[in-house]
Amino acid sequence: MNVSAVHQDSVLRHPGYLNFAASRVFSSLSFQCVAIAMGWMIYDQTRSAFALAMVGLCQFLPMVVLTFVVGHVADRFDRRRIGLVCQLILAIVSAALAVATWQNWLTPSGILTAVTIMGATVAFERPTMAALLPSIMPPSLLQRAVATSTSMMQTALIVGPSLGGLLYGVDAVAPFAVAAVLFAVASVNVISIRMKWTPSRREPVTLSSVFAGVSFIKSKPVMLGTISLDLFAVLLGGATALLPIFASDILQAGPWGLGMLRAAPAVGALTMSILLARRSLTSKVGAKMLVAVAVFGVATIVFALSTSIALSITALFVVGAADTVSVVVRSSLVQLLTPDSMRGRVNAVNSLFIGTSNQLGEFESGMLAGMMGPVAAGVIGGVGTIVVVLMWTRLFPDLRKVDTLQG
Repeated sequence: MNVSAVHQDSVLRHPGYLNFAASRVFSSLSFQCVAIAMGWMIYDQTRSAFALAMVGLCQFLPMVVLTFVVGHVADRFDRRRIGLVCQLILAIVSAALAVATWQNWLTPSGILTAVTIMGATVAFERPTMAALLPSIMPPSLLQRAVATSTSMMQTALIVGPSLGGLLYGVDAVAPFAVAAVLFAVASVNVISIRMKWTPSRREPVTLSSVFAGVSFIKSKPVMLGTISLDLFAVLLGGATALLPIFASDILQAGPWGLGMLRAAPAVGALTMSILLARRSLTSKVGAKMLVAVAVFGVATIVFALSTSIALSITALFVVGAADTVSVVVRSSLVQLLTPDSMRGRVNAVNSLFIGTSNQLGEFESGMLAGMMGPVAAGVIGGVGTIVVVLMWTRLFPDLRKVDTLQG
């Protein structure tokens, strides 16, 4: 325990890490405030599961279009400046949403337009910030840095939805205004990171260089298996797009209840990430990850069938805790196995996989809920996740054999 505490303290004291973590935390906190407000607002205006599905689709499409552009940009320019520009754009969009809400201008089409702009901006921000971390931390501390950063971001994911729901309950303008300020604070932190930036050799832009991230991941079966497992599990088992429906129509909860449901997976993720920051995964990493993803599927089924808000919150807590095991394993493998000159492109592809599982998963869940109802959609997604785990155990046998994560 004392040894772990020393290592964690070394992570927090490392130059630039706190600025990096603060930038990601404030950005995530702001995005969650905006997301909870926009989700509730568009469902309140339309009462449509298909409208919620479109929110996920409008976040996903810019990520698909921009993925390979993002990778090249992140590998050729100062990643701190890219983060700064992205967070300032997000601050401006949030401020515009606040004004539009205040003036009663915000319509469903306006919300979807804002979601699209934010989706395009986040497509640049997230992989760039992920690629920045290994430039700050030595390999020996990277796994603990990933787990510590995850715990901080999960704290933001806990506070963000709850704060967004509470602020929206007080005044619909408030979550957007607060988010604008916090995005600005995030931008100050990212540009304050102390590090020596050396531009990489600017190779000619060719089809081969553009798709180098894809080729690299394909050449690493364990990395490909880990990333694709997470993609399909969350794609099928993600229920976050349906939370406004469950909160309003099934559990009879208001915006505050929706905030609590959105926060529950983050509470579970925070708990698990703190445990992993103190006790690294040291043996049977692959097997533990496969079990965790199966637990994710079971918990999703429990949530879908629940009519008690206490049980629903508990199930979502387990969903978040189980998912964090996959997050830490995937993030550590991607960072440790990728050379710095390619981290932008590899992290862009990884971010596309994550975005596919989240945003496209929201679209899939919303469409399925519109056709079959939210409960059936949740159950089918949970069962599908368990089936994927069984398939991946056979398709990627080396994944089950991964024992440790060492730099």
